[in-house]
Amino acid sequence: MERALHPELAKRMISTDPKTGRSQFNHMGAMALVQHTRDGGGKKTPPDRQLKEITILDRYNNAAVVKIVASDWIDYLEVAKFNGEWKIINVLWELKPKPATQ
Repeated sequence: MERALHPELAKRMISTDPKTGRSQFNHMGAMALVQHTRDGGGKKTPPDRQLKEITILDRYNNAAVVKIVASDWIDYLEVAKFNGEWKIINVLWELKPKPATQ
């Protein structure tokens, strides 16, 4: 994970507080995301539920926008070629609604 991220990464999400209905701004930096990954984040999804659809939405020279559809969330990544390597610079993401239990 650390190799894929620019050290100044900003991963952000706007969520709604269920109690107040007001928007909340959530932010995670590169090292917090790396630590979350080291702690096993994302490994609890059973193989039959794993989903990783990757679409390059646009690319121009050294910049691109990529959409990732995973099992429980959708990421919109801004990536750039930095010192000859593609790095994730910014991520705006949304959680998918939880499936209804029967």
